[in-house]
Amino acid sequence: MQHWSRIEAFVEVVRLGTFSAAARHLKVSTSHISRLVSQLENQLGVQLFYRTTRQIRLTDAGATYVEHCRHLFDGLRDAEQALSELQGKPNGLLKLTSATTFGERFIAPLVNDFQCLHPQLDVHMHFTNRPVELIEEGYDIAIRMGVLKDSSLIARRLCDRREYIVGSQGYFRQAPRPHTLAELSQHRCLIGSRPNWLFEVNGQRREVRVEGCWSGNSGPALLDAARKGLGLAQLPDYYVAPYLASGELVAVLEPFQHHDTAVWAVYPRHRHLSPKIRQLVDYLVANIASVLPKDSLS
Repeated sequence: MQHWSRIEAFVEVVRLGTFSAAARHLKVSTSHISRLVSQLENQLGVQLFYRTTRQIRLTDAGATYVEHCRHLFDGLRDAEQALSELQGKPNGLLKLTSATTFGERFIAPLVNDFQCLHPQLDVHMHFTNRPVELIEEGYDIAIRMGVLKDSSLIARRLCDRREYIVGSQGYFRQAPRPHTLAELSQHRCLIGSRPNWLFEVNGQRREVRVEGCWSGNSGPALLDAARKGLGLAQLPDYYVAPYLASGELVAVLEPFQHHDTAVWAVYPRHRHLSPKIRQLVDYLVANIASVLPKDSLS
C-alpha cells in the first residue's frame, strides 16, 4: 500500500504541476507528498524531478516512469468505472468545459442541480472561449457551439442555436439596412471571437470575412457595442432575443441565416461510458429548455 501511495503522489504532482496542488487534491499536507516522492526516488534509485525554489520539472527517468504509471492508474480507473457501472451511480470527479457566457448562464445551473441530486459526485467546471483539447486536457464533457468539426468524439445535441446579424435603431438611422452579403463591406462590423461570419446561401454554408473598427472576445461586450449603435454584430439568439422582441435591436439578412448551429455536449468514445457522463448528458438534454430564455426566437 505504501508503494501505491508513493506512485499516486508522484503521478498527481506531475498531473497538477506542484506538490501543493497534489496535496490539496489528495487531502494531505505538502510535506507528506514531498516525503512520499522522496521515498519513491530512494526506492527506485533515480531522481524523478529537478527541483528549484520556483518550479519543478521531470527528469528523463521521471518522464519515462510516469508514462508507465499512468497506464497502471488508467487500468485502476477502468476497474473502478466497471464497478461503478454495476452500481449505476455517478461518482468520482467529473470535469466539464464550456464556452464562458453560455456555460455560466445555462450549463452551470443545471450541473449544480445535478450535483444536488448526486452529492457523492465531485465537479470541476472550466469556462473558456478557447478551443479545448478534450482528451489531452483530461475533460469528460465539453459544451460546444455551432457546426462541429469531424472527430472521433461523441456529440449529443442539447438545443438549437441561431445566429443573427443585428444593429440598433440608432445605427440604422445613419446607415441603410443591408439586403445582400456583399453590402456588408459598406457597414461597420463589430468583430467577436472570429473574423468570419457564417451564412447559408442556396443551402450551402458560406463564410464572409468582415472588417470594422471594433473587435473583442466577449459576447456581452459585443452585445453592448451593438446596442450602442457602434455597428452590426453577429450574435446568437440567447444574447439578442429580448432586444429583438423589444425592438431595440433589428435583425437583417435573415434569408441568409445559417440553420445548423446547435449547442452540443461532446465526450470521448469509451467502451464503457461512465454513469457520471451518461447521466449528466441525459440531464442536460432533458432540462436545457428550462433555463433558456422564454422569449427565444423561432
